[in-house]
Amino acid sequence: MMSLPPGAAPLFAAVVIGTVACWPVSQARSETCSLQADHAGLTFPIDKVDADWTCRLQPVVDDYTTANKIGPVRTALTETLYTYLLDRPPTAAALINRLDLGLYKSEIRGPGLYWGDDGEGTQGLVHLVYHDRSSRIYYLEGIHHSRLLPSLTGKAVVLLRTKVVREPEGTESMDTTMVSYMKVDNRFVSGVLSLLRPLIGSTVEKKLAKGLDTVNRLGVEMRRHPDRVLSEAMDPPALDAADVAFLQRALADPAQGPGRPHDGMVP
Repeated sequence: MMSLPPGAAPLFAAVVIGTVACWPVSQARSETCSLQADHAGLTFPIDKVDADWTCRLQPVVDDYTTANKIGPVRTALTETLYTYLLDRPPTAAALINRLDLGLYKSEIRGPGLYWGDDGEGTQGLVHLVYHDRSSRIYYLEGIHHSRLLPSLTGKAVVLLRTKVVREPEGTESMDTTMVSYMKVDNRFVSGVLSLLRPLIGSTVEKKLAKGLDTVNRLGVEMRRHPDRVLSEAMDPPALDAADVAFLQRALADPAQGPGRPHDGMVP
C-alpha cells in the first residue's frame, strides 16, 4: 500500500474499485508499450511520457490490484503555494510536522525522485514521471506494514489533475482530482486476492484522502495564522533560506488571505 508524501499527494474521494475496464479508453503508443490516456473521465497527456516510463507504468495500470478515484477536493492554497509545495515534498513534510498536522518524512533522492514515509506504516520512493501546469503523473514503489494485513510491497501509478478556483470572497484555492492504480507484488496476496481486495482498496482510499486533507489543513493554517507558519519555518533548525524567503512572499499575497475555511470537499 502506498501513498504520496505530503505535497506530492496534494496530494490525492469516492472509490472506484474494479471498474476501470469500463472507463473510455484511448491509446498513446510507444515503440513497445501502450497506455490509456483516459482515466475515470479525465484525459492525461500520456503521449508526452517517455517510452521507457510508459513500459513501467503499463503493467500497473493494466493489471492493478485496486483502482481509486478521489476528488475533486478543494485545498486552501494559492496555485503558487500549492505548486511550490508539490515540487518540494521535504519542505511540505517539515511544515506539516512543525505545525503538528502529521508525522510525514520526505527526502530528495535525485531529480524528480523522493523518498517518503507517512508515519503510519507506508514508505517508499516516488518518481515524478511527467508534469505540466494542470497534470502530474507519478510512479511509486513502496511497502506498507499493517496489523491487519501482511507487509505488502507493490507499485502504484498516480495521476493528478489540478485546477485553480476563485472563492466567493476573492481568495484563490486549488481543486485536485486524483486517480490511482496500485499493484501488490506479494504472492500470498495474489493467492487470496478476492478476499483481500476490498480491505486493500479501502486502505488505499483512506490514505489518499488523508493526504489531501492534511494538505488542506496546512493551507487553512497558512491563511489563518501566517505568522505562526513563518515562525515555525524559521525556528531552529530553520528551513532552507530560499524556502523561508518564498513563504514570506507567498503568505503576504492577497489571494492567500484569511478567507472562509472549508472542509476540503468541493460542494
